[in-house]
Amino acid sequence: MADLIQNYLPQLLTGFVNTLIASSIALIFSLLIGTLMGILQINPSKILSTLATWYVEFFRNIPLLVIVMFFYVVVPMYWFNISGFWAGVLGLTIYTSSFIADNVRAGILSVEKGQMEAALSQGMTRNQAMNLIVMPQAIRKIIPPLGNQVINLVKNSSILAMVAGLDLMYYGDLVASETFITLSTYTLVGIFYLFITVPLTLFSQKIERLLNRRY
Repeated sequence: MADLIQNYLPQLLTGFVNTLIASSIALIFSLLIGTLMGILQINPSKILSTLATWYVEFFRNIPLLVIVMFFYVVVPMYWFNISGFWAGVLGLTIYTSSFIADNVRAGILSVEKGQMEAALSQGMTRNQAMNLIVMPQAIRKIIPPLGNQVINLVKNSSILAMVAGLDLMYYGDLVASETFITLSTYTLVGIFYLFITVPLTLFSQKIERLLNRRY
């Protein structure tokens, strides 16, 4: 493994950095879209709630690879060119946001309805009640499954290797095909992923403990 690290570490580090970038971009936008869709699923407007539910059910039940390949193959064929990196990021964002939306919806519904009714009776608007009363209580219950989704997103980012997304798995495959040192290569790739997922797990657990103490 020493020779592998000496000769191919720069390539693997490039893939590691690209994985961090892709995962970070996908996480930010999947959180935004997922939170919005989760809230819209319980919106009083039947049209908005139905559209949000269709979004969640549609993308949650399609394999991630299919979504990524749509952006990588179909979009350039009929609309505009898109790199494997951005095809992977878009696929990860849409796919993960559908699961986050379901977590957000479940967290909001776990808060007693009387909380919203009491806030509205005090003169708050529905948006104010949602932001100030319901969401703070729902967040505590959302954190554990949300942490799992973040970790899953990082692991799912390996899908970029299927579309030449220049991620960690892509460079791992490249090194393995050049050297035929598969055991050491993929062990090293796995260790790099652990450098991301283990801190995320510990951070999620810490946030959960803090929230439990606070509430």
